[in-house]
Amino acid sequence: MRYTGPKRKLERRENATLFGSDAWKKRSGMPGQHPVSRGRPSNYSIQFREKQKVKRTYLMTEKQFRKFFDEARKSTGNTGTRFLQLLEMRLDNVVYRMGLAKTRNQARQFVTHGHVRINGRKMDIPSYVVNVKDEVSMKPKMAKTAAYKHVLEEVKLEKRQVPDWLTKAATSGQVLSEPLRENIDKGIKEQFIIELYSK
Repeated sequence: MRYTGPKRKLERRENATLFGSDAWKKRSGMPGQHPVSRGRPSNYSIQFREKQKVKRTYLMTEKQFRKFFDEARKSTGNTGTRFLQLLEMRLDNVVYRMGLAKTRNQARQFVTHGHVRINGRKMDIPSYVVNVKDEVSMKPKMAKTAAYKHVLEEVKLEKRQVPDWLTKAATSGQVLSEPLRENIDKGIKEQFIIELYSK
């Protein structure tokens, strides 16, 4: 089941920025009326928390997350890098990375509401993995609305950089290549996730 509760609570629990805002840092420590001290975590706890952090960053359920990991494990090459590549190439994340939405949550909403096109065709599945050379664009009618233009202005003010593996025009972009490990969040410790799922 997908989490729909307070976002700041999750960020305080994971001690990390998951949703693009550092507002959670105004209140330190664990969430709750009587937060428990973190203490010294076990190896399992470290691995589990890393998995939860990444899963929540990409707005995935446990079942989806494990499915992506299993697919990465079947592929050749480095499992951890391939896993992160698959997560980054999810359609909702690509829309966010291109700067066509302010947050991943908003990008996911745009996709599920049918506002996103891949090579001119509607795609309303956020977990769809895009391919190299795919053109991703907003529905023309949506792109012309005042509300969406306001979204683009907000993104512009953030001065967010579009990663090297993507290009962006006004309300569209293209996937140039699969992301390299250095193009993906360096704060993610994918080895912990591999160790957790290998038990």
